[in-house]
Amino acid sequence: MDALELLINRRSASRLAEPAPAGEALENILRAGMRAPDHGTLQPWRFIIVENEGRERFSQLLEQAARADGLDEKAIEKATQSPFRAPMIITVVAHCESHHKVPRWEQVVSAGCAVMAMQMAALAQGFNGIWRSGPWTEHQQVRDAFGCREQDAIVGFLYLGTPQLKSHTTVLPPDTRAFVRYF
Repeated sequence: MDALELLINRRSASRLAEPAPAGEALENILRAGMRAPDHGTLQPWRFIIVENEGRERFSQLLEQAARADGLDEKAIEKATQSPFRAPMIITVVAHCESHHKVPRWEQVVSAGCAVMAMQMAALAQGFNGIWRSGPWTEHQQVRDAFGCREQDAIVGFLYLGTPQLKSHTTVLPPDTRAFVRYF
């Protein structure tokens, strides 16, 4: 699949199984993330890989956070099961620094671009994933566990693995007219 076809036909996959990317495939994914636009060459991202026993630790962390928040048992169960939706999760943290030319928001966007690049690199190698966010990205216990400083932001959790369901090779092209105007 060429790059343009990959970009215009991208779809997330939420049903992911073993194997997860490893070795050179994983290294390619990480390298792709590090090629995200990066004003000032600040490299404002950190990637924390959660796999194997790490998924169990993440599950326990989410259970503790959910209980601390007083969530009901159904929500606690959902939180504890979420790390097992894929064999690998890459937590992407915007590692933001004070900079006179590069505002914090731009560093967060750069980390977001890294997530997209990593998902595309996974797809190009026969894997797929889904970028998940939600309230856990803001939860202090979760932020602490992933080493976030006050100025940092978890931009998402990139769930990666082998898609269980084959999607169509192409998607209907979107009508761009409602989203584009010329100045």
